[in-house]
Amino acid sequence: RFADSTGADIPRWIRKQLATYGDDTASIKAFGHEVIIKLCERLIAGGAPSLHFYTMNNTEPTRQLVTDLGLA
Repeated sequence: RFADSTGADIPRWIRKQLATYGDDTASIKAFGHEVIIKLCERLIAGGAPSLHFYTMNNTEPTRQLVTDLGLA
């Protein structure tokens, strides 16, 4: 929904993987978490000075992300 509202493109490989989950929201969330973890790790390794997250009034996934990245 966020991508639709902003006009952002979702990479094909992500769209294809998401389609395999159907309505399984737990699997969709787990997949998204792993994708974002890997992206953040690449950004940090590449020297990104900081990371910014849109929580959309749901802070728990971001808190978990920060913890899993070892930034908490």
